Amino acid sequence: MDWLFSFPHMDDGSLRDLKKVIDEGFRGFTRTYGDGLEAIFEPLQFFLIQSERFMTKTPWPIILVLIALIAWFASRNWKIVASTVATLLLIGYFDMWEDTMKTVSMIFVCTVLSIAIGIPIGIAMSRSDRFQNIVNPILDVMQTMPSFVYLIPVVMLLGIGKVPGLIAVVIYAIPPMIRLTNLGIRLVDKDVLEAADAFGSSGWQKLKNVQLPLALPTIMAGINQTIMMALAMVVIASMIGVQGLGQPVLKAIANQYFTLGIFNGIAIVGIAIIFDRVSQAFGARLQKHREVVHG
Repeated sequence: MDWLFSFPHMDDGSLRDLKKVIDEGFRGFTRTYGDGLEAIFEPLQFFLIQSERFMTKTPWPIILVLIALIAWFASRNWKIVASTVATLLLIGYFDMWEDTMKTVSMIFVCTVLSIAIGIPIGIAMSRSDRFQNIVNPILDVMQTMPSFVYLIPVVMLLGIGKVPGLIAVVIYAIPPMIRLTNLGIRLVDKDVLEAADAFGSSGWQKLKNVQLPLALPTIMAGINQTIMMALAMVVIASMIGVQGLGQPVLKAIANQYFTLGIFNGIAIVGIAIIFDRVSQAFGARLQKHREVVHG
């Protein structure tokens, strides 16, 4: 009756051989194509380095004013602008300004990359049920895979550094961007699309002038969720060399520095709240503008 308590499984030798073949194949792929992959990601590394250099080398009052102007342009709400400035001043006062700027630059690059990749994929999914059925399981895996697992293949391919961390963050954060772009376009009223067809709109004109504007609030929700998930990945990505607020938190965990971990954790929360409120206010303002213009 031992079989009732021991689940049938592959014998240990065969399982060991299978794992060995997969590991050796991946190592061989890394040795063969690793340098080429690094060359492909060089523009991304340049973009990330320049963004971080701008955020950390520019005088802090200028950065503070720029962020306040962006918050005002997005929200047109003085309360949000004031709370943004107050949060950043508090972060700077507790000597976390440079790490915060590194984190902000990382999130900015991740968000731009996620939008650039996610929106076209979401549009393609909205136009093809077959493509949607192919991509959805991949997104399911990306959203349910433990965060640490993302780091293994990325580190084996590209080593330790900013770019591997950036790629891991994008992989973790991009699914909401793709899903909500697809959902937003699919939810556009069929009568509106029929009216656009009746006026002789081409496929591109219908997408640009009808579907994307009507789906914009949902797409903005996707951007908001992508930013939140990217921030959630910051601490984990610090394990492979991503600088910013995540590294002090990792150091605090390793050395049991309670205050260091709490302060930097609260700073991450503050940045997350700023991004969340500003992006939500921008989406609401776009929705209100659309309702006024289109009735």
